[in-house]
Amino acid sequence: MIKSLVAVFLAAILTENYILSKFLGICPFLGVSKKIGTAVGMSVAVIAVMLIATAVTFPLYTLVLIPLGLGYLQTIVFILVIAALVQLVEIVLKKYIPALYRALGIYLPLITTNCAVLGITLLVLEKSAADASYTFLHAMVNALGTGVGYLVAMVLFAGIRERLEDADVPKSLKGLPITLIAAALVALSFLGFGGIVDGLAGGGV
Repeated sequence: MIKSLVAVFLAAILTENYILSKFLGICPFLGVSKKIGTAVGMSVAVIAVMLIATAVTFPLYTLVLIPLGLGYLQTIVFILVIAALVQLVEIVLKKYIPALYRALGIYLPLITTNCAVLGITLLVLEKSAADASYTFLHAMVNALGTGVGYLVAMVLFAGIRERLEDADVPKSLKGLPITLIAAALVALSFLGFGGIVDGLAGGGV
């Protein structure tokens, strides 16, 4: 059981990283990764929303929507739940961390439509349907790992972009081109973790 949870956690961070592997949440990844401080703040907010959203939507789907025959409404219901959670996070940041609230700007309310947040709530249900041993605890560990993976990707890329500002980049590659090239190289580097996670998962539960 513990080994399976560790495998789920590591896979969510490394081999199934929502940004670098599934390419979800690219908009804030490119928009808020110019400074490490802002990237960390955005990532912490996303982690909180992912955890709470999974904790609410997983039982909501299995205990309410499915018994009532309303499973087809899952996407609409989940978006409403996420929107409410983002509003809560926005209020908390505005009151207690106004500097971060101002730094995030438009990207904070965009968490509502961040496909990485909606993706985690939907994909844990797919995994649960495909594997009977995939429990609520697995879903929460997956959400935490996904959030941490989001943080790792954001901080790594923010560090690279800060270095790129002082680098001697050819004029034709300045701006978005070199940013996309750097993102591709970071994503490629994460492929090397595949064997470690597969080996751990294959070791039994």
